[in-house]
Amino acid sequence: MPFTKAELKFIKQLQQKKYRKQYGAFVVEGWKSIRDFIKAGYKPQKIYTTLKPAGLQNIEPPEIVTPKQLKQLSFLQHPKDALAVFKIKHPGIIPDKGLILALDDLQDPGNLGTIIRTADWFGVRNIVCSQNTVDCYNPKVVQATMGALANVSVFYTDLHKFLTYIDLPVYGTFLSGENIYRCTLPEEAVILTGNEGNGIKDEIARLTTHRIHIPKDRGAIAESLNASIAAAIVLNEFYRRSK
Repeated sequence: MPFTKAELKFIKQLQQKKYRKQYGAFVVEGWKSIRDFIKAGYKPQKIYTTLKPAGLQNIEPPEIVTPKQLKQLSFLQHPKDALAVFKIKHPGIIPDKGLILALDDLQDPGNLGTIIRTADWFGVRNIVCSQNTVDCYNPKVVQATMGALANVSVFYTDLHKFLTYIDLPVYGTFLSGENIYRCTLPEEAVILTGNEGNGIKDEIARLTTHRIHIPKDRGAIAESLNASIAAAIVLNEFYRRSK
């Protein structure tokens, strides 16, 4: 047996935030994502794989497992070719320059994962989250980032305090406000997105310096956009203006 019952229990525990915090570890599945984390300087504690990969240097050899054994370890309904346990990296000091994405109590793991992936695509390397935002090392978030989490720093802090003291304009996304396609967008700013159902909290909204919205077609019946879609549109527009 390439893994013990204790190892299996440990990996399964990493589905829960309290154990990820306790052990300082998280799980990544699939060789593509595992390689991305290794390239970004993350060191795997353990790798289990159904195939022996080439070109991995300075890491412990992976444990070769059968597809059935990998399914025991995996969090996925249809496991990929490998699973790795990595140490969580402390992101360091929250930046106060550049383009920063801020998230107010985002709850859906798929939304956060997609937002991290989109931020990486548009070169936004720092995301600041409220303490109640879903954990970026949640397996569903990690999976949705498709490896992009390795290239983006995610901070959890008192968002009110962060926005109070940062010396950057804060652009909040609302259902009403200045049309994003007509307003001036700077190269350095905080882009603020709220909770999927409730939007940006009032006490946080009061700290925005610019309220922006994404206009919709007059014939549209949708009341709002998905949080990750809205973030993608806003990030794209900031990126487009900077080029």
